[in-house]
Amino acid sequence: MQKSNYSDVVERIQSAIEASKTVFSRFTPGEIAAEYKARHDPVTEADRALDEVLRKNLLRDGEGWLSEESADDQSRLFKSRVWVVDPLDGTREFVAGIPEFCVSVAMVENGQPVAAGILNPATKETFLGSLDTGLTYNGKPAGPTRRTTLEGAVILASRSEVKRGEWKIFEIGKFRIRPTGSVAYKLALVAAGMGDGTFTLTPKHEWDVAGGAALIESAGGFLRTLNNEPLRCNKSHPWLPGLLACGPDLAGPLAALLKEYVPAQSSGR
Repeated sequence: MQKSNYSDVVERIQSAIEASKTVFSRFTPGEIAAEYKARHDPVTEADRALDEVLRKNLLRDGEGWLSEESADDQSRLFKSRVWVVDPLDGTREFVAGIPEFCVSVAMVENGQPVAAGILNPATKETFLGSLDTGLTYNGKPAGPTRRTTLEGAVILASRSEVKRGEWKIFEIGKFRIRPTGSVAYKLALVAAGMGDGTFTLTPKHEWDVAGGAALIESAGGFLRTLNNEPLRCNKSHPWLPGLLACGPDLAGPLAALLKEYVPAQSSGR
């Protein structure tokens, strides 16, 4: 049987995720010290250790690298294939001991996320996929829900956005809001049908969303920026407007809701 274009990439991602499990075994969520970056984002020893292990297992000659925990080498802009990585998405949850954090890895080819892997070590969930191999959840084929209306839908919301009151306007809706940490983890859950949709009201970095975006599209789901544009990565300034993701049949109702309540956002920082 002939291999798909990305099956070797998915195998590499799977190996890197397995290696990251060894790193996580050295730390106890809720019992780890955090430092804080300039924007008050936490960072831990685990973030840095994971970054090192992922780079070692993923990066090959001729490929670019963009990670939250690495200095940005903009030679990546001249590479057709670039790894976009968040070694530990949901560090706040990791520090607090909330089991909603993950490793997020994406292969971006000519600006498009084409393959990805997301691991939540606390819940023992692994999501792997590519555009030509589809999505697996813990080794089994998976896909998004086929819900067609917002009534009764489960929409995964940013725990931080809910805490700040940014989802108040949606509380009278017919859908159920489920606060969940880590945007990458939320996207993975939607890709695998464990939530009907998700959206973020604040801009994100590419490393926050590239992995989850690749999984959504690998599974046949719907993904757009809040400006109703396809997601493109490996930009000079890796800053993106908010995202909307859901099953393919919920795209119309959810996009219409956001168009009514959420103003278009600039794609620049």
